[in-house]
This record gives sequence, structure tokens and C-alpha cells, in this order.
Amino acid sequence: MYSIEFCAGAGGQALGLEQAGYRHSALVEIEPDFAATLRLNRPQWDVRCADMNGFDGRPFRGTDLFAGGLPCPPFSVAGKQLGERDERNLFPAAIRLIDEIRPQAVMIENVRGFLSAVFEDYRNGLRDQLNKLGYRTDWRLLNASEFGVPQLRPRVVIVALRKELVDAFDWPEVSPHNPPTVGETLADLMAANGWRGAKAWADQASDIAPTIVGGSKKHGGPDLGPTRARRAWAALGVEGKSLFNEAPGPEFVGIPRLTVRMVARLQGFPDDWKFHGGKTVSYRQVGNAFPPPVAKAVARNIKVALSVQKHFLVRAVA
Repeated sequence: MYSIEFCAGAGGQALGLEQAGYRHSALVEIEPDFAATLRLNRPQWDVRCADMNGFDGRPFRGTDLFAGGLPCPPFSVAGKQLGERDERNLFPAAIRLIDEIRPQAVMIENVRGFLSAVFEDYRNGLRDQLNKLGYRTDWRLLNASEFGVPQLRPRVVIVALRKELVDAFDWPEVSPHNPPTVGETLADLMAANGWRGAKAWADQASDIAPTIVGGSKKHGGPDLGPTRARRAWAALGVEGKSLFNEAPGPEFVGIPRLTVRMVARLQGFPDDWKFHGGKTVSYRQVGNAFPPPVAKAVARNIKVALSVQKHFLVRAVA
């Protein structure tokens, strides 16, 4: 199974697709630092640092899966929710590319605000456009915590399948167990430099994290979000005003801050995944990512549907 991904970011969705068994025909990402992260971790991937609006999808016609994490600000409740009137809205580009590529399946991630009542007509319009291209479309709100990720992080996942594949697809089942707490997840990283208070801190950080917010290109530094989010972090014993460059030392006293590596683990990235650039741009890459375990779960079920279709095609040819 082959995929092509747009707005690939730091590779959260791409990593999930890889773990689900897909090979990447190409990954398209407009920001140079983000594209450098992809190349840094997977030199063999075909990474295109390009604007999705001007990308020609025709050379990739027939790729099995079209994937993307389209920009969230047009639909985010944290913004003005301009939707189709927002210049950052890339759904029109996605529709054009889907038409050019004609994949068997489409998987797009976006924020919970996409499901707001104000966008009902827009959602129905997208569904109609995809229907005309031969797809049946569905969407669902998935919480990362239901797939083992130690934060809530509600995200909308849009899945569109060729009409003959619809009956073969099921949304993934959620985990029967709660994810680990922040303390359980980060205990070893907090203790990495010998901090004597690490165990006590881990014991009281006994809940999952609030949604990690990475900030936009124009706004937001390496902090853990607005006032309400920082209060939630404070309840977990974390200072959210900024990030540490490294774990606290042996004599540290006070409320610790997270490092980029700690936030990446809370987002579901493996510890060997590197991020290109300084602390602010690295944190933005992590905070805006689609958690790999969630991407893997959805992509794996899409792959099952595609495999059923390929099986019937092979039998028909035989």
C-alpha cells in the first residue's frame, strides 16, 4: 500500500502510516524546518518542500491513500473560525489533488471545531464534492487518550473511500484501558539528570495531560498554552510558561518545566524521533502533530478495506 501525504509537518501522521504498513510515495510540507525533520529521520522518504496549492498530483495518480493534516486555524475555536473565507483553508486544494490522484481512500485530520454547527453547510459541501468524485465520506471525533496517548487531544478524522470499499471499513476500536499518566510517562526523563524530586513529582502527576498546543507560525512561543491550559498543567506539577532545555538537575527546587523531548513523548512520538531547529520551532512541530498511535489505528483499518478490494481484484483476474 502506498500513500501520499500533504501538510506532513514533523511526521506524526507519516510515522503512524509507516507503522500501519504503508510506504510513502511522497510527503509534501511547505515549512523548511518541518521538511528537514522528515529528512532527518527518514532520509529515504521523498520529501517535497512545496506549497500544496501549486502541487501537481497527476504523477501520483493511483496512489492508494491520500493523507493530510490540513491547517487547523480556519476551524479552530481559538481563532476567528473563518472557515472557507480563511486564506489558510486548504480543503479546495485537497479536493483538486484528490481529483488528480484518484486514490482509493482519503484520510484527513483537523480540529474539533470542524464539527461546529457554523460549518455544517461547508461539511455538506465537501461531502457532495467527494461524492461527485466517487467517494463516500464520513468523519468522527477521536480522542488521543483512547488510543494510548497520555493526553486528551480530541481531533476530527475525515475518511473518504471509493464507494465499493465503504462496507469493508470500520472505525478503529478504542483501547479498553486508560493511558498512562503524565508522571508514569515522563518519570525517567524527569530523573535523567539526577533530580531528587523526580519520583515524588511523578507520583503526584497522576492524570493525563491537557491538549498540547504548539502555536502558529506567527503567534505562540515554546509555552504550554493559554492561561486555562497552564492551570491544568500546574495541577500536574508542571510550569507551563516555557520549556526547559534539559531535565532538572539534582538540587532543583520548585515546579519543573517540560522539555521538547518530554512533550514529544506525550504526543506519541518515539524517543529516537529528532526535530530540526531551535526550541520554539521544534515545539511547534511537536504541538501541531497528529499523534502517531491515532494515525496508525485509522490507517490500519483503511488498509484492511483496501486489502479486501485488492483481494477481490486478484480473484477476478485469476
